[in-house]
Amino acid sequence: MNEQGRRLIIVSGLSGSGKTVVLNTLEDQSIYCIDNLPVSLLDELARQLANPAASFPGVVAIGIDARNPEHNLSTLPKSIASLNRQNVKTELVFMEANDDVLTERFSETRRKHPLSSRTVALADAIAMERQILGILSEIADLRIDTSHLLLHELRDLVRERITRRPTGTLSLQFISFGYKHGIPRDADFVFDVRCLPNPYWKKTLRPYSGKDEPIIDFLKSQQTVTDMLDHLKYFLEIWVPRFEADNRSYLSIAIGCTGGQHRSVYMAEQLAFFFRTKEIHATARHRDI
Repeated sequence: MNEQGRRLIIVSGLSGSGKTVVLNTLEDQSIYCIDNLPVSLLDELARQLANPAASFPGVVAIGIDARNPEHNLSTLPKSIASLNRQNVKTELVFMEANDDVLTERFSETRRKHPLSSRTVALADAIAMERQILGILSEIADLRIDTSHLLLHELRDLVRERITRRPTGTLSLQFISFGYKHGIPRDADFVFDVRCLPNPYWKKTLRPYSGKDEPIIDFLKSQQTVTDMLDHLKYFLEIWVPRFEADNRSYLSIAIGCTGGQHRSVYMAEQLAFFFRTKEIHATARHRDI
C-alpha cells in the first residue's frame, strides 16, 4: 500500500445510466471491483481497507444502487467521512441520464428496471429511483451524465478521469456544448461564450470544428476571444486551487456556444492546455461534435 493510503471508488447511479460499464472499465484497468455491495457491509469493508496488514489492493471500486434499503443509503455520507478519516481516500461517482434516454435504453434492451413491477410502470420506477438516490447525487464527487455519451466515449472518460488521475489530485475537465442541445447536467461551472464572433457565419469555416486550424486561426485573431480567454484563465487559476485544497477530486467546467461546434470547442481546448502546463490533470470533452 502506498504512503497516501488506499483509494475507494464508489460507483452509484440510475439503472441504465452506465454503472456496470464503469465498473467493467475499472476492472479492465486491474482495479479490484465489487458490484452491488450492501451498504450494511461497508463498515466491514472499511475495516479491511484501513488495516495496513490486509491483503486488499491499493485501489478498490464498489457498486451501490437503489436495491439497497433507503435507510441504509442515508448512512452512506457518514460512512464516506469515516473512511476518509481512516486514510482511505473515498470518492463517489454518480451516473445519470435524462428520463427519455433511460426509457429508450430499457425499451431497446427489453430489460426490466429493478424497481418496476406489474403495478409500477417504468416511468414511475425511474422517478422512484431518482428520489431514493437523490442524496448520493447531491454529495457525489463526480457526476457523469451519459445521455449524450457513446459506449466507447464513456469508457475513455472513465480511463482518463478516474484511473489515470493520481490519488490525491484534482481531475479538471472542460466540456464544450451547444445551448440548443441543453446545458450539461454534470457541470460544476457553466460559462457562456455566445457573445464571441461566430465562425458559423463564414461559409468557408462552417464545416470545421474548434479543433481545426482554420477555426483556431480565426478565433485567435479576434481580440474579444483573447480577452475572454485571458479572463477565464485568471478566474480559474485563482479558484481551481481552492477546490483542490478543499479535497475535491473532480471539477467539471462547461463552455457553451450556440451549436457546440466552434467557439466552445476552441475555448475548452485552450483552457485544458493551459492548465496542463500548470501540471494539473486537465482534459477536454466535446459533447456536441
